[in-house]
Amino acid sequence: MDQFHLIIVTGMSGAGKSHAVQVFEDIGYFCIDNIPPVLIPKFAELCIKGGERVRHVALIADIRGGEFFDSMSQCLKELKELNISYEIVFIEASDQALVRRYKETRRVHPLAPHSRISQGIEEERKRLDALRRKADFIIDTTNLTPKQLKELLIKKYSITDSKKMMNITVVSFGFKHGMPIDADIVEDVRFLPNPFYVEEYRHKSGRVPAVRDYVESFPVTEKFKEKWFDMIDFLLPNYEREGKSQLVIAVGCTGGMHRSVCMAEAMYKHLKETGVDVSIEHRDIYRNEVEEDAPGYEGM
Repeated sequence: MDQFHLIIVTGMSGAGKSHAVQVFEDIGYFCIDNIPPVLIPKFAELCIKGGERVRHVALIADIRGGEFFDSMSQCLKELKELNISYEIVFIEASDQALVRRYKETRRVHPLAPHSRISQGIEEERKRLDALRRKADFIIDTTNLTPKQLKELLIKKYSITDSKKMMNITVVSFGFKHGMPIDADIVEDVRFLPNPFYVEEYRHKSGRVPAVRDYVESFPVTEKFKEKWFDMIDFLLPNYEREGKSQLVIAVGCTGGMHRSVCMAEAMYKHLKETGVDVSIEHRDIYRNEVEEDAPGYEGM
């Protein structure tokens, strides 16, 4: 059984704690934001008793908890008495950076709801000073971008040595039904020859081999696939380098039944062969009159 790993994320308001916990969540930690410190020892015990289900936990506890946050010292004492190891990650930034971030987001400081932001920051530093001195890892985000903070946390706290692979979803759709709202890349293939106008293919999906062969029999399709695959192969490592964890490639035709389905399947096969973590969805096939689909696809 893996050793239980508890990380308590705390620090200055506006310094980037919420983003940090999002990173921990992306790399496989069970995360809770704004947990009252008094609950941390009991929660840690429950996780340990749960066995393999929850072995890596990251919790945010900060002054948003109000009077509950004052129990942090007692919480840490209880964790030691229970022989539960933990790490404190303290995230901070300069006063100037914090003031700028608060002004950009137009938020009020939790310790200065009716006064100047700088006064809230000063009071918060005083209240957190003792906890900061107990921190195992202090991160100053004054000059860090979100990407740099993510890279720093992944390097130090990644559960496995291997880099988490970006998850890719290829989605076919019909423009007349609207574009997928979560699409990162949208490819319009309505310029390709349309099987809809061939009577024997009209009610067969793009997963039917005969329809696929028809679409791919044209030189324009082969040229398009060559350029499209090359572009995606170029983009993927650059997206990963940027820290992107999910990517949705949407492929659209008029109804989402023939050309988009065929090309989505081609992209899925291409990425699968290159070892990419990829899945495929055909959003709009059955919004059309489908009389024949590929074997194993009888409808939804």
